[in-house]
Amino acid sequence: MSAPGDLQLAQLELFLRLADAGSLSAAARELQITPAAASAALKRLEATLAVRLVERSTRSMRLTPEGELLREHAQRALGLLDDVRALLGAQRERLEGEIHIAAPSDLGRQVLSPMLDGFIARHPGLRIALHVSDNMHDLLRERVDIAVRYGELRDSTLVARLLHSGPRALVASPAYLAARGTPAHPRELAQHNCLALYLNGRPQLQWTFQRDGASLAVKVAGNRRADDGALVRQWALEGLGIAYKSVMDVATDLRAGRLVALLPEWQGEHFPLHAIVPAREHMPLRVRRLLDELVARFAAFDGAAATVAA
Repeated sequence: MSAPGDLQLAQLELFLRLADAGSLSAAARELQITPAAASAALKRLEATLAVRLVERSTRSMRLTPEGELLREHAQRALGLLDDVRALLGAQRERLEGEIHIAAPSDLGRQVLSPMLDGFIARHPGLRIALHVSDNMHDLLRERVDIAVRYGELRDSTLVARLLHSGPRALVASPAYLAARGTPAHPRELAQHNCLALYLNGRPQLQWTFQRDGASLAVKVAGNRRADDGALVRQWALEGLGIAYKSVMDVATDLRAGRLVALLPEWQGEHFPLHAIVPAREHMPLRVRRLLDELVARFAAFDGAAATVAA
């Protein structure tokens, strides 16, 4: 039986839920307790540690510096405990808990989600939350264990594992090409309706291609732009214009003939795809195992994507 001043795991779990959710009521809902019980538990935790962990206002709660410090160490402590539980599981690793993954919208829906099916089936104690958006996530502030993102890694506080490196491809539907014709050279894109994706708040209106060692950048224009890659792909499927997409995002559509690859002799810009994690001292075993799974699955995907691109 614990003494009134003992630090309890349930209190740490509540505190981490509060830190992630940003409100006591949301944390209480996740833990299936009343807000009053959650509030009382938080007060007991602050009394035990003799510090204020949360600054309260009428609309929100934010962590104090002491709260941020506790969050960092509580995540590490509970992660270690999860690892012990997993390693002591009967006959095999028993992975439990929750993993939050952030991914671009098209990649998350078309590629990543199906990849997770087998992993979840093998580890029924896991819960995976997939956050699908083309907006960047702050891994150090938001509840994200793994972010799958295109592009080079620039933040030194993060760690990345390369999943895939492949080109973008020009694609359009057969209906669009029948109505507007097929471009024979990248410069002819100026005569077509090009579907642009916003990245970092700016529409990508300069598309780059390579051929025989030479690089060519062309400016494009069109009447549709979006900050959601899945929507750009959908517009292309509907025959509304030409898109410049990662081959991985449209591989299924190309194989099915719903989209057609244009200018195959011109190679699109290459973008690496990374799995990014915070540079913490301890990474929970469930996160490490999922990272290994993703590396293996994307390596197997490379061959199929390359076949489509060719």
